[in-house]
Amino acid sequence: MSIPRVSGTEPGQRQLNGPQTTGRAYRNLSQPVHGMVDEFDVRVRMRDGTDLLADVYRAAEPGRYPVLVAASPYPRQIQNLGAPLGFIESGATDFFVPRGYVHVIANCRGTSGSGGTFGFFDGQERRDMHDLIEWAGVQPWSNGNVGMVGISYFAGTQMEAAVEQPPHLKAIMPLAGTFDLYESATHHGLFSSGFVTPFLAMIGMTSARSNKLWRGKVLDTVRRVLLRPAIHNKLEHFNGEAAIAGLKVLLKLHHDPHPWDDLWRAIAAEHPTRDAWWDDRNLLPLLDRVSVPVYLGCDWQNVPLHLPHTFTALAGLKNSPHVQVAMLGEHGLAWPWESLHIEALAWFDHWLKDQDTGIMEGPRFRYVVPQAEGWRTTDTWPLPEATYEAFALRTDGQLALDEGPSGTRNYMNLGSGTFRARASEADPPGMLTWDTPPLASAYEITGPIELQLDIAITAPDTAFIAVLQDVDPTGKAIDVTAGYLRAGLRAVDEAASSTGAPMLPCDRYEAVPMGAIVHYRLPLVPNARLFAKGHRIRLVLTSDDQGKDKPAPLVFRHASIGTSSVNTVYSSSRLLLPVLAQS
Repeated sequence: MSIPRVSGTEPGQRQLNGPQTTGRAYRNLSQPVHGMVDEFDVRVRMRDGTDLLADVYRAAEPGRYPVLVAASPYPRQIQNLGAPLGFIESGATDFFVPRGYVHVIANCRGTSGSGGTFGFFDGQERRDMHDLIEWAGVQPWSNGNVGMVGISYFAGTQMEAAVEQPPHLKAIMPLAGTFDLYESATHHGLFSSGFVTPFLAMIGMTSARSNKLWRGKVLDTVRRVLLRPAIHNKLEHFNGEAAIAGLKVLLKLHHDPHPWDDLWRAIAAEHPTRDAWWDDRNLLPLLDRVSVPVYLGCDWQNVPLHLPHTFTALAGLKNSPHVQVAMLGEHGLAWPWESLHIEALAWFDHWLKDQDTGIMEGPRFRYVVPQAEGWRTTDTWPLPEATYEAFALRTDGQLALDEGPSGTRNYMNLGSGTFRARASEADPPGMLTWDTPPLASAYEITGPIELQLDIAITAPDTAFIAVLQDVDPTGKAIDVTAGYLRAGLRAVDEAASSTGAPMLPCDRYEAVPMGAIVHYRLPLVPNARLFAKGHRIRLVLTSDDQGKDKPAPLVFRHASIGTSSVNTVYSSSRLLLPVLAQS
């Protein structure tokens, strides 16, 4: 079935959701002049004889065209469904194909009919991405210039291909990607169960379904309904990844235990520290192999999943001829993914069609600051003009530049199996908060953030979960960013660290000396925010975010460490914020 309409931003086109550029106009962009034909379930042979399945959408007019490849474990058959789900992320086919690109949407091995066994960002998947690109580069409808498109998992496979250096790959645009599975699945030792568990269940469930479902009349009807403008526009602010975390119903549906439960067990129980299993799923040490232009980006709200990878990838792409970055505000990457398509067109028209679009002009790092106006630009990250201010975690619950009287505050973490119906009023609280007084003027931060904790605990291990919030005068709190750490994995590689950005190897467990004051350096995910006059900056600290009363960005909660302890926080603890002077 062909997709009949052309999407874009012009009158008469199906209107795309989300921001479409980084705040500037482009020139010489490809126009939607082509019809479209499709070919489903095309077999793509890998070097080991395994076949991946792909759907190919191309211009109806004969010729050779540049190719945009999108690959993931998500059902390729529904990537143009228009549903607000966190796995419809390959981009709008009805945007790219009419403008002279072939759109290839492929399934990773072991998913939705592709042969082999799914390995979850492993070395085999990297080799498959190389072979997929080389196949696309020599097809009769291809001119040999291949790029890659898509966000989230589709972004991860882009970087997988790039580190393997397939000759036909010319440029990639991996927005909101995961390039180190450990960083997304276990946050410095804390298993991100609120995401990983339903995610693997969802992939296991969808991978077993056939074309009878995906290409049937029911979903065809759903597609037509979801793409109606009145309904489609309502999806613009829908966060699909947060929805995945909330799809608890998936856990009740049957899926084959292999490899899905095997992968879950490997993450949740078998590999608590970085080891060879994780190394096979970490692209960061391989990024110096990337020799094609890379356009990175993310939305600032994607704290517990993709946001950290934007900055680690930026630091690691030393040999790419051109790296560009776009940092988006709230709802910048809504689902289905359609945002930044004009930006992508300018990017790929430049690199795959040799058209002067203006995408190369100006600073390479473009970003918005949530709650501020307009786009900012820089050629350097972190921002050289940002300076750190150290806020004390005072005994009176204030977050302030002066410590005041030295002292401590206590909170308690209860492990499972205590047979208590509820906490006692005699117990210490389950979390602590520190607030600044109402701000006398606007306060802007942009960059890496660090929490330095001086804490004594009564157990050999615990978790530290810190959430930074913006609190308005009514008391409404908005999560800005967060940081996570298992106490037993607290070792810091000082040589690889800097102020605001401690590097935690997480490869060696060391029990905490019970009752002793221990110093921890906890990185919060880099972020940007303009805190308005009259608002308060709040820091929340807990050791278990399973309860709904605990803040959890994107509703990604963590498996409890399981130990009961009273944790004593000393006022010598500091929150380091990267502050920009207000004009």
